[in-house]
Amino acid sequence: MAKYSVGVDYGTNSVRALIVDVSNGAEVATAVFDYPSGDKGILLDSRDPNLARQHPGDYLEGFKACVREALAEAVANVPGFSASDVVGLGVDGTGSTPLTIDANGTALGCLPQFKDTLAAQAWLWKDHTSWAEAAEITEKGAGYPYLAKCGGTYSSEWFWSKILHCKRTAPEVFAAAYSWCELTDFVPAAITGNAAPSAMKRSVCPAGHKAMWNPEWGGLPSKEFLASLDPELAALRDRLYEQAVPSNHAAGYLTAEYAAATGLPEGLPVAVGIMDAHAGAVASEAKQGTLVKIIGTSTCDCMVHPSDLPLADIPGLCGIVPGSIIPGMTGLEAGQSAVGDIFNWFVSHLSPGLGHEELTAQAAALKPGESGLVSLDWNNGNRTVLVDPLLTGLLVGQTLHTTAAEVYRALVEATAFGARKIIERLEEYGVPVTRIVNCGGISEKNPLVMQIYADVTGRPIEIARSGQACAMGSAIFGAVAGGAFASTEAAQAAMAGVKPIRFAPQPGAVEVYNKLYAVYSDLHDAFGKTGKHPDLEGAMKSLLEIRRAARG
Repeated sequence: MAKYSVGVDYGTNSVRALIVDVSNGAEVATAVFDYPSGDKGILLDSRDPNLARQHPGDYLEGFKACVREALAEAVANVPGFSASDVVGLGVDGTGSTPLTIDANGTALGCLPQFKDTLAAQAWLWKDHTSWAEAAEITEKGAGYPYLAKCGGTYSSEWFWSKILHCKRTAPEVFAAAYSWCELTDFVPAAITGNAAPSAMKRSVCPAGHKAMWNPEWGGLPSKEFLASLDPELAALRDRLYEQAVPSNHAAGYLTAEYAAATGLPEGLPVAVGIMDAHAGAVASEAKQGTLVKIIGTSTCDCMVHPSDLPLADIPGLCGIVPGSIIPGMTGLEAGQSAVGDIFNWFVSHLSPGLGHEELTAQAAALKPGESGLVSLDWNNGNRTVLVDPLLTGLLVGQTLHTTAAEVYRALVEATAFGARKIIERLEEYGVPVTRIVNCGGISEKNPLVMQIYADVTGRPIEIARSGQACAMGSAIFGAVAGGAFASTEAAQAAMAGVKPIRFAPQPGAVEVYNKLYAVYSDLHDAFGKTGKHPDLEGAMKSLLEIRRAARG
């Protein structure tokens, strides 16, 4: 008799449930719930473009709705399927997306007195309002070990900077919050009845990558360090957590309430949560030497490294954390703050008469270098390797003849150049990249982007087999927590995979992109506060020469 697991994936705009056959990774049913609050699920403030929040009630209602719908689809379409055949459930979500909770684990944003208070909602990963606090954490972190494991620079996207910003800008919310937790911890705790902060299992994934948790210094940063930022942060530390565990552990068992609301069996094992990109990496065959790129609104890059091999602290990375991706291995994370968001911005704001499909078709007709353009991919700041949310985009080489398709292709190329920077940083510090596997919506839908990435990096690009890799990764952990497999690697071997399609680098394109990348690198170093001062005098003329050669 077939057995199944459920993966629940909390994305930026929606939550998805996926039901998977644990024997082979076959996807038997799926359902999506679009967050109803705000603009496509995001609560915004027209006065502050850096603000992005979500209503935590959407997470819980979304869980019930999409799991219930996916189960109904499986019952209708899979002969002999029964909810009793589901052995486990896993949850992943965006991060760092922290939220305030009371002593019972109820999100403050779900309470009547705070339902319209933005600071009491979940602080979405892409919220950059705490950029000043992040800079302060970086400055005061000198002399402490904490920043070494997260690239040397703290980010405005992360846990402590957001909490500190809340304290300074919404002290009434900070005072009302007994504790804080990540989205990835909030949902498993709520659906298993372990919502109280003292009972909530905390995932090593966001703890290590976003909150500076590490067993080397006994967990979270010391009270001494936190007090240097604000004495009340030091007091908060006692109401957070000491221990964090990988996602092959169980967070608890599904309560009667959530069983009745979804149709799943009461007592179903629920895995400890994990961040979405890290779950996607597991479903994309993450192993030593494999770089997994989860490409969506932003991009997250994930690798694993054997825990018994030396590993340097790598500047600019978003964390080097034991057990954060594959338990028993060290997880490494890097990324780009905007990729799909850049493409969507251009289509929505600067080329409203043309859609992605038409612009992609026109861009595909261009040769590498033909546009004479180079762009920087910093429209939402830089996550890796510069870790600076205040950097902005740039387009060089435009003329009165520049077309929308040329700009669109230049933006795609810019994201590929940014990806190459990350690869070079990893290899510079002794982490070889021998294979690249991409997943996410853009990887599935846009072959042009994948070919450009292959040509820019000079490496073959593979695509994850599952079009819902993050949900698949959560289902893998659900299967492990439910006892279907003895290890994450065994579950991964049975359930993960890649598509037969493979994008190979084209030698002619590689040669041109190496020249364009040299210009990109000069711009990157000149505007990115790297300490380098390249001469930009010849940049425009270099682009004209590359364009002339491309056009023959």
